[in-house]
Amino acid sequence: MTTTITGFVALYIFLLAAFTGYEIIGRVPAILHTPLMSGSNFIHGIVVVGAMWALLNAGSTLEQVIGFVGVLLGAGNAAGGYVVTERMLEMFKPTNKASGADKE
Repeated sequence: MTTTITGFVALYIFLLAAFTGYEIIGRVPAILHTPLMSGSNFIHGIVVVGAMWALLNAGSTLEQVIGFVGVLLGAGNAAGGYVVTERMLEMFKPTNKASGADKE
C-alpha cells in the first residue's frame, strides 16, 4: 500500500504546519523556552524518522540524494538541539563557589 502526496497537498501541509508552529511559538513565555526546546528535540527525532522513510522509498538517484541530505540535516538539527538545551540548562545550575569566609 503506497500513499501519494501531490505537490499542492504537500505545500498545503507545509504551510499549515508553518502557520501553526509560528502561532504556538509566538505565544510561549520566555520562561518556558528551555522545556520547549526539549520538546522540539523530540520532534526533530520524528523528522529524522520521516526522512529515513522517504529515503527508503526513494526510486531515483535524485530522490535518494534528497532523502540522504534530509537525514543528515535532521540528525544534525536534533543533535545540535540537545547540545543547546544542555548548555541552557547549565546556566540554571547553582554554583558551589565558596568564599574565603565560608571555608573552615
